[in-house]
Amino acid sequence: MHLVAVGGSDAGISAALRARELDPLSDVTVVVADAYPNFSICGIPYYISGEVTDWHNLAHRTLGDLRDTGMNVRLNSMATDIDVAGRTLLVVDETGVEDLIKYDQLVVGTGAVSARPPIDGLVGDDALGPADGVHLLHSMGDTFELMRTLETLHPASAVIVGAGYIGLEMAEGLSARGLSVTQLEQLPEVLSTVDPSLGALVHAELLGHGVTVKTGTTVKKIGRAPSGATGRFKVDALDTAGHAIVVFADMVLVVVGVRPNTALAGAAGAELGVGGAISVDRTMRTNLEGVYAAGDCVVTHHRLMGLTYLPLGTTAHKQGRVAGENALGGSRKFAGSLGTQVVKIFDMAAARTGLRDHEAAAAGFDPLTVEFIADDHKAYYPGSHRITMRYTGDRTTGRLLGVQLFGHKHAEIAKRIDIAAAAIFNEMNVDAMGELDLSYTPPLGSPWDAVQMGAQAWVRDQQSIGR
Repeated sequence: MHLVAVGGSDAGISAALRARELDPLSDVTVVVADAYPNFSICGIPYYISGEVTDWHNLAHRTLGDLRDTGMNVRLNSMATDIDVAGRTLLVVDETGVEDLIKYDQLVVGTGAVSARPPIDGLVGDDALGPADGVHLLHSMGDTFELMRTLETLHPASAVIVGAGYIGLEMAEGLSARGLSVTQLEQLPEVLSTVDPSLGALVHAELLGHGVTVKTGTTVKKIGRAPSGATGRFKVDALDTAGHAIVVFADMVLVVVGVRPNTALAGAAGAELGVGGAISVDRTMRTNLEGVYAAGDCVVTHHRLMGLTYLPLGTTAHKQGRVAGENALGGSRKFAGSLGTQVVKIFDMAAARTGLRDHEAAAAGFDPLTVEFIADDHKAYYPGSHRITMRYTGDRTTGRLLGVQLFGHKHAEIAKRIDIAAAAIFNEMNVDAMGELDLSYTPPLGSPWDAVQMGAQAWVRDQQSIGR
């Protein structure tokens, strides 16, 4: 049996590793479009900042590690066509030589590509690009181009278009390199994946570290700055009132999200679904015989709201593992995502899991959201930090639907959002959070952990509303 995985990132590699794990005699080939298989795209901002000193360290596994598992890794090979009936994959190497690879089962893990908004100067035949100092950021190739700008042009200032996860991490990373950073966000608040009250706390953290932040700002044009300007580029934008905003900077980074890379599978006849992503069932099968798909190119089965598109590295790893197992004849199902995420912003961290209030209402629940603040450990022990929490539950059934947290990077935000994720995954009620047997010692926690105090606050509000 020959399994071929297209894509050298999380989903494709996870599928290949699972297949080799289950059947060491299986013939597994991974087709990688570039020379960087199994690299951590999530780690790129920390290489840009200098915290990760060598880009090679971003590899989850080296090429040697992957080949030691027995898989065949074909680098710099672009998959261009799937013949579903003939079960062949056409690939083109870096020299332009074509090759047909026969397969028994195929896993498509082509991931996502950077969204390119319709900004004048960013699209069209005369669009500015990396050679000029205008960048998108999603791959190792993008990373090296950005580093060339930083190391050869020595920019003193940067504009970042977008204030999502990567945008926020890059604001910190470029600030760490000494650049003056201006962040432009079209939406009313930064980090729109959390509620505005927590986004405002993230906003304040950016301001406190010298980042200029302009929300409600739509970028219209990126062009070269006139002679004598304090920067190489002129960025023209409009605020929500229609007032012109002009920012000058030496480099521009556009990070406004991603879209699924479905060209290969779509051309072969794969059905597309939410967000234009490849439709798969929970076994990661597509509508094409012998073809599975996983990762940022596919729809996401969410445990609370059904089908959506939610590209996350953690999800891609899990989906790839399911696809690899089932391609060998298994029957495993992807358990579903909760969209659990965490991001560090300078000295603080923000996290979420499950649904926010408006998402819960759209999914058919009767949501109640309550905000609460508690210390991360006993305040009498030095160094305690306050955690701001937002709990969303179904006011009728009491079921826990979502949690959002914001606090200091040393306040175990990631650990605590994972507690909430485990509770939601297992369909617990908010009240049951108080029954969890969590660890306690004064330097690290409290007899009632902060997440339990937040849950208790939600229950009090639910009960007071019911009276």
